[in-house]
Amino acid sequence: MKIRNSAKAIIIKDNHLLVIQKRDTDGDFYLLIGGGQEFGETLHEAVQRECIEEAGIEVKPGDLLFVREYIGKFHEHAAFDSHLHQMEFMFWCEALTEPNKQRASQLDEGQIDVVWLPLADIEKYRFYPQELRASLRQRFLNEDAGRVYLGSIN
Repeated sequence: MKIRNSAKAIIIKDNHLLVIQKRDTDGDFYLLIGGGQEFGETLHEAVQRECIEEAGIEVKPGDLLFVREYIGKFHEHAAFDSHLHQMEFMFWCEALTEPNKQRASQLDEGQIDVVWLPLADIEKYRFYPQELRASLRQRFLNEDAGRVYLGSIN
């Protein structure tokens, strides 16, 4: 099996994080905008494309903030993710336009909306990866860079 690269966007406005909202049998949950890197595409190009596809927003990618290694067999979704090994590169992105679901060209499977989650209350939401919530609060609310490599977290 191959390791898959994924580029994710961290877009903050007024201490709110832009995410996609999805729904499953357990209810609503939230993820960073982003997805798989295509052959011949830089990570910055991948995150720009994914932002247009999933949120209808144009962005200017900046610094790499976090790296997450997701090895599915070690996490709660192992029943259907055990074959997945993915490296996720999370970039600070400056919003050049407002998000608009109607402009989104390719919604993620199960995606129902694009929403702004308050960073101060992010623990109240079913946000994945769950352990990223503390790192986001630390960096953006406490102005402490913290660690970049987060390891295999869920």
